[in-house]
Amino acid sequence: MVQRFLQVMFSLFSTYNLELTAAAVYVKVLPFLTMEEGHYSLPEATLFLGFDCSTQSLKASVLDANLVIVATEFVRFDIDLPHYKTEGGVYRDPLINGRIVSPPLMWVEALDVMLERLSKRLNLAKIVSISGSAQQHGSVYWKNGSFRILSSLNPDMRLVDQLGEAFSLNESPIWMDSSTTEQCRKIEEAVGGALELHCLTGSRAHERYVGPQVRKIYEKHREIYHNTERISLVSSFMGSLLIGAYACIDETDGAGMNLMDIKKRKWSNVALEATAPYLEQKLGKLAPAYAVSGYIAPYFANRFHFNKNCLIIQWSGDNPNSLAGLTLETGDLSISLGTSDTVFGITDEPQPCLESHVFPNPVDTKGFMVMLVYKNGSLTREDVRNRYADGSWEIFNKHLRQTPPLNDGKLGFYYKEHEILPPLPVGFHRYILKNFTGHSLDGVIEQEVDEFDAPSEVRALIEGQLLSMRAHVERLGMLLPPKRLVVTGGASSNECILAAVASIFGCDVHTVPRPDSAPLGAALRAAHGWMCYEKGSFVPLGMLYDGKLEKTSLCSKLSVNAGDPILAAKYALVMRKRIEIEDRLVRELGRL
Repeated sequence: MVQRFLQVMFSLFSTYNLELTAAAVYVKVLPFLTMEEGHYSLPEATLFLGFDCSTQSLKASVLDANLVIVATEFVRFDIDLPHYKTEGGVYRDPLINGRIVSPPLMWVEALDVMLERLSKRLNLAKIVSISGSAQQHGSVYWKNGSFRILSSLNPDMRLVDQLGEAFSLNESPIWMDSSTTEQCRKIEEAVGGALELHCLTGSRAHERYVGPQVRKIYEKHREIYHNTERISLVSSFMGSLLIGAYACIDETDGAGMNLMDIKKRKWSNVALEATAPYLEQKLGKLAPAYAVSGYIAPYFANRFHFNKNCLIIQWSGDNPNSLAGLTLETGDLSISLGTSDTVFGITDEPQPCLESHVFPNPVDTKGFMVMLVYKNGSLTREDVRNRYADGSWEIFNKHLRQTPPLNDGKLGFYYKEHEILPPLPVGFHRYILKNFTGHSLDGVIEQEVDEFDAPSEVRALIEGQLLSMRAHVERLGMLLPPKRLVVTGGASSNECILAAVASIFGCDVHTVPRPDSAPLGAALRAAHGWMCYEKGSFVPLGMLYDGKLEKTSLCSKLSVNAGDPILAAKYALVMRKRIEIEDRLVRELGRL
């Protein structure tokens, strides 16, 4: 009955070109529906597809009904789509300091390539639902009239050949951009200050966030703003392609814009007015992360032979999807070591803190996801590897093994890019703690130096990144040591780095079989959204794997045992000194 009702509503919304084929209906109807009793097993022979449109690639993971990965695929932007001439998936503007963008048409073509590859490996008709993950904070600007193009795609042509003229802005600002410092300050002033904005929207004004980016476009390129009929996040942009209509922004990813009231899960009029006029109509509606965006567009059913009833579940950000794929619970903590490094967990009552980002829990109807973000992640580790380890991870790890924990008091701050946490400009800063014995900071004198020996540079980088994470997690008041610490991302396969995590955090370190937790989480969310749709109301995510987690691709494993507690206590002392130096650098050099 519920399913038939929603099918009728899908049809009505599609017929009258109303926004988002289904999510608006789904959100309003479900609270009045009663969940049927029964099991939560997924039908045999069904598949669930999850994408991840990250900075450098488009990835895919496919889960079967037992939540086991049966296929993965990826498209690397620099290598597989070289004609866009990106470096690391982005363009760095040589004229405007801090401006970093990506071409949205590249993401469109990546989807073309991805589906062509998957169609040769899988029977796509078995996929009953699709969801996705995308780099957070990136924004896409649809030109006036583009809905007609999106809703009438020709299956005989590639997407990229039909959407070339669909954008009012051909280069999308992404999470690495730091060119909107002025707009951040104006928005904070308009709402009553940084803390007021944080309490309202989940974050103080950040340069990469969509709010400041939109204000910059309105101020400097007003004709582009007025020629834009829809502003999408990268996540809702990719979802829009799949349903052939404008998909809603989901509530979790929407919290990373400085525009949404995180408690009400609605756009904030105060934040909207501080940003640009008529903005709400360009953003569209919000929807829960588990909601249905719509049926897959006829284009994909005809061109790639998807089942026409395949559901598209709301796309969300990469970090929220990672949280889902790691099956985190309250008290757990995850460190994601990727292009950016992030630390995140779940809490019922987030503490106000200007350093943190707060989002609605992506896998539940209550609670919040709290996150710290570092721009200088894998690319900075690779830069130090190239400078001091001859471009070799083997030599990099050798340096880590041959240098002692605590690095003989050598501390380093390495910022290849303008950093988010702390808000510091590009630059390397090195200090030696004289007279440090590991038992006290009494008598310790810090001496700034120009350079360390190569092995010490490597250890100073890794220890510095991890000490910063521990310090800022403590500032947030989150549980330390956590109940479970899960490390994911590309560097989670590096045993030397994992050993440093265990020593500095003083707890066991778990990892997952595949470091790409975002597309895995997206595939799990595809299954979860499908189950919620079938049951007619929200179903707790854990019901999908209750009692069988160890048999799925979601289970984590113990990789490194907890470090020496005495050593962890010594690291706590170094951490105090490091945060003291960091605070001083922010006062002297900080960008915000």
